[in-house]
Amino acid sequence: MENGRTALERPKRNLWRIIGWGTATALVFAPAVAMQFTSEVNWTPSDFGFAAMLFGALGLGIELAVRMTPDRFYRAGAFFALLSAFMVFWANGAVGMIGNEDNPINLLFIGVILIALVGAIMSRFGKDGMALAMFTAGTVQASIATIFGILGSDFRGGVFTLVLSSLWILSGALFKASRA
Repeated sequence: MENGRTALERPKRNLWRIIGWGTATALVFAPAVAMQFTSEVNWTPSDFGFAAMLFGALGLGIELAVRMTPDRFYRAGAFFALLSAFMVFWANGAVGMIGNEDNPINLLFIGVILIALVGAIMSRFGKDGMALAMFTAGTVQASIATIFGILGSDFRGGVFTLVLSSLWILSGALFKASRA
């Protein structure tokens, strides 16, 4: 008997953690596989390092949210908030959300992420403050999408950005429904 377990007992493994970290690892290395089949994918070691850092930050954020509370709505709200920030950052850095990555309008999306982050910190991660921060981030992103994308120079980018803003809104609704 070791650590209170019998020799026949296996330690409990969390299937969701294995799936999450396994998926993140697979997504980081997927371009390496694609590079074997096409010249259109051409990542450098720094690209892989940056992707690993982003996926690692996403995974650690999810791990922290899961440890903060057993409330499923709060956890789901945190997941969608983190996913929103990840997607905005990734899409904006890779190709730009409105126009191309050199369009200065895309700098506004850093502000959207900061709204969510500062709101979360100021509310001390309380459910009502988190909901307000996510609703605000979603509303600001939807406004940027509408004004500078749909009504501006990039209809398709505006629609994409508007759809992506719904993840912030979903996150806010989940925090609002939380009992944490």
